[in-house]
Amino acid sequence: METFSEIFMPRRGSTGAADVDALFHFIHITGFILLAGITIAIIYFCIKYRRRSDDEVTPIITHNANLEITWSVIPLILILIVFSWGFRGYLTLFTPPSDAYEINVTASSWLWEFTYPDGGTSANELYVPANRPVKLIMRSNDVVHSFAVPDYRVKMDVIPNRYTTLWFEANEADTSQVYCTEYCGFGHSNMLAQVIALEEEDWEEWLETGLEVDMDMPLAELGEETYTSAGCNACHSTDGSPLVGPTFQGLFGSERPLQDGTTTTADEDYIRESVLDPMAAVVQGFAPSMPSYAGRLSEREIEGLIEYIKELE
Repeated sequence: METFSEIFMPRRGSTGAADVDALFHFIHITGFILLAGITIAIIYFCIKYRRRSDDEVTPIITHNANLEITWSVIPLILILIVFSWGFRGYLTLFTPPSDAYEINVTASSWLWEFTYPDGGTSANELYVPANRPVKLIMRSNDVVHSFAVPDYRVKMDVIPNRYTTLWFEANEADTSQVYCTEYCGFGHSNMLAQVIALEEEDWEEWLETGLEVDMDMPLAELGEETYTSAGCNACHSTDGSPLVGPTFQGLFGSERPLQDGTTTTADEDYIRESVLDPMAAVVQGFAPSMPSYAGRLSEREIEGLIEYIKELE
């Protein structure tokens, strides 16, 4: 039989989720009990002490010391319980263990990029070991974003020009959704990522192979993989529908009207320049919001992306 949390809450994907849920349920159950008690008392008093005739005079009651102390002390006790419980949870959630595995997170409009200790990177897919604490060191390249994983009950703003941190420990191998929960512009709703928790053996294997580019993969196939792994799919569709940026369908060889009033042909040079220096030629009708991928993609990945776009007629 499913519990209340399993029905109404996201799954508990981290070791700290149970404590967060316990406080959440305490606040709501206590609030419901108080609401029910006050509502019943109001109805009872309305019936018992209703005015029964026009001649009935309401007695003058100045105060009741015992009642006033009671309705002051009980809420005070409940508030102190919630404060101490919440503060203890806050200290736990924002004090990562000293042996936590550290991953750097960079937020851009509208992309999450993750950099691992060995220098490897991934976009919109955060790979972590299960049953091991992980610390995220986060910053933003542009505006305020917010990194939130409902399954783990963690959330932290990601701010330009400073670092913020959070940590979690996935309690099983599974995949959880990441949301940006701070409105960050037109593509806010598309700024999604996944946390992929792996068992220790799978994690070690992924560290050895998951961050490497397959040099033998056909270029177009590598480009299709890069389209997803680099987060291009968050802003550019392949079916003709406009998103934050122009669609890739039918892009290659087309004439592109630019914001400065000129036009250019979408050839190999144009696509390469758009990847490395996207502000150089901004397409008319779209905001100049794409981050540069210089240093993020290898030369072969850029070539693969060009080949992939060529096939999207």
